[in-house]
Amino acid sequence: MATTPPTIFAPARRLAARRRARALQRGSDAARFVLADMVEDIRDRLAFVRHEPRRALVVGDWTGELSDALAAGGAEVIRADPAPAGEEVLLDEERPYPFAGFDFIASLATLDTVNDLPGALIHIRAALAPGGLAIASFAGAGSLPALRAAMLAADRERPAPHLHPMVDVRAGAQLLQRAGWADPVVDSHSLKVRYSSLGRLLGDLRAQGLGNVLASAPPPLSRAQLAEAEQAFAAQGDTAGRVTETFEILTLSGRRRQDR
Repeated sequence: MATTPPTIFAPARRLAARRRARALQRGSDAARFVLADMVEDIRDRLAFVRHEPRRALVVGDWTGELSDALAAGGAEVIRADPAPAGEEVLLDEERPYPFAGFDFIASLATLDTVNDLPGALIHIRAALAPGGLAIASFAGAGSLPALRAAMLAADRERPAPHLHPMVDVRAGAQLLQRAGWADPVVDSHSLKVRYSSLGRLLGDLRAQGLGNVLASAPPPLSRAQLAEAEQAFAAQGDTAGRVTETFEILTLSGRRRQDR
């Protein structure tokens, strides 16, 4: 008997966050280091396994860098996004894809905020051609420890869900097995960034569409709470007054079986 996945994330808030990030990216100094890291990592993985796609689907790459690199290598590339712009195609990752037969699919920074992650992984597998390769990267468990500590300090005895739950390596492996991916591989790496203030970190999160999109949005911080959060964040700094924040990038990869 099929069960309906719980509603953890609000699709409308998710869409609004990505549209806001698109707008902020028009600024010359907008942060994009998380997506840039994912693009570089995926390109390295493709080179390592010597996979040269002929027909690819790229989801969530609003920089266009991965899509352009694949196209330069001779691949036919379809670009899709939950909040499309320009030539990108609208894609709801929790529903069957409107196209299939890809020998490569990349999903960047989108799967961490879908309500039905197992279903999304099944849809990716179904859109692959037999033997096709898929790689999905997103922020995973272990991300933003400094921000979490600052928010807990501001909330005191009544913590609110300012950050959404995240998938770890073990859960990722279980998800791939459940979704029927062949040759599954799950790993993570840390991306560390130094900040002079909490405000700068929050600005980088907004610019990259990494903010809170929970269905049950937490109450906004009062001025007093925000001041406490800023103080708690600064207290984690080094002798130069900079706080090192961690972005843990989780990557799932696998193939569609030749007989499926």
